[in-house]
Amino acid sequence: MADKTFHIAMYPWFALGHITPFVHLANKLAENGHRISFFLPAKTLRRVEAFNLHPDLVTFIPIIVPHVEGLPLGAETTNDVPFPLHPLIMTAMDCTEPDIEAYLRELKPHFVFFDFACWLPTLTRKLGIKSVVYCVISSGTIGYLLSPARKIIERGLTSLDLLEPPKGFPSSSVKLRMYEAQGLAAVTTMDYGSGISFAGRHLKSFSDCDAIGFKTCKEIEGPYCEYIGKQFEKPMLYVGPVVPEPPKLALEERWERLLSNFEAKTLIFCTFGSECVLKKDQFQELVLGLELTGLPFLVALKPPMGAQTIESALPEGFQERVNGTGFIYGGWVPQQLILRHPSVGCFVTHCGSGSLAEAMVNDCQLVLVPHVGDQIINARLMAGDLRIGVEVEKSEKDGLFRKDAVNKAVRALMDGDSELGKEVRANHAKWKEFLLAPGLENYYINDFVMKLNNLM
Repeated sequence: MADKTFHIAMYPWFALGHITPFVHLANKLAENGHRISFFLPAKTLRRVEAFNLHPDLVTFIPIIVPHVEGLPLGAETTNDVPFPLHPLIMTAMDCTEPDIEAYLRELKPHFVFFDFACWLPTLTRKLGIKSVVYCVISSGTIGYLLSPARKIIERGLTSLDLLEPPKGFPSSSVKLRMYEAQGLAAVTTMDYGSGISFAGRHLKSFSDCDAIGFKTCKEIEGPYCEYIGKQFEKPMLYVGPVVPEPPKLALEERWERLLSNFEAKTLIFCTFGSECVLKKDQFQELVLGLELTGLPFLVALKPPMGAQTIESALPEGFQERVNGTGFIYGGWVPQQLILRHPSVGCFVTHCGSGSLAEAMVNDCQLVLVPHVGDQIINARLMAGDLRIGVEVEKSEKDGLFRKDAVNKAVRALMDGDSELGKEVRANHAKWKEFLLAPGLENYYINDFVMKLNNLM
């Protein structure tokens, strides 16, 4: 089928957790000869250029992000500002519509892939271009929160609404606690730029586009994807696992030297993505819980709220007690390379989609500590539906975890005689083998391109 090649423009939401999976898809499509014009904020270019494996076919086009009142000067992505300012980043992205229109008129691509820029389908229809929502948020999350069956625009959305799944939602392990439902209802209905709510923006994108694509496989998220396709009455495209290529760079010598001190599959690696900032008490409970395990650990987190450095937030006497076995780092680390290191046996993660995808194709066992948004439903799908992780227990009252709960979750996976650990390890091995099976990615990419062809 892959005779016809397409020219595809991409314009992901200005967040590294969205831009990066779009780059991975661009690489997979370029491998098959398709040409990609990739719009992204100008200063973000240097952060992703190294991931472009096909510069002859994937062209990054820097977009100047207009300044919006209330944003720090030079802010371009969600990584540059705290969460309450994310809607202003969205407003700035909306203000780029005239520039995007000018580029699309000049480039004349066959398709535009997008996610949060809900004005794109109206624009592309005017220009005779097809629009595809490429959703990197899990289909379980989209289906549970934003199903048209909830009639959010007409009725609004309350925390009580979210304690129950929408009508027709597939049977699953997704159950929300009251504090989670309250947080998700608030985020879903909040103004998310240009006076449009988060829900309104997504409902418009999904309703107006020509097709919906998810970075997943039918075998893993099929029921949720089919539910969304029926609800929005749109063709549903499975892109497959889009497993990122192993980085060509070797692990820096300082990390290699540190990790090589430990026996195979004994080290706990903990990191919560580029945006998560813990409260100081939760940060301390986390590191004290890791200390309780008695296992070596590497923690790479942003300094907690109110702390200038990560070291200044550590519990009293902590560094002396864990000297030589516990390592705390406050900067960026090469997560994908560390997860591949033979010493790493356990990954304590915030359940971002990118981190879970990287972990599923490695041998480390998953301890799940979701914080916000889709991370919560991702954790239920991993621990419940797929049974390839253990979620850290939190208080029903305030949603906080304690050090003993961290220790319990890690020990459940790392103790050789734990029945739960045996089941989870077996399931993880099964899904890893499935995701890395020869031909799986090509099958999905070829099928995806064939369905794009059908849209023309």
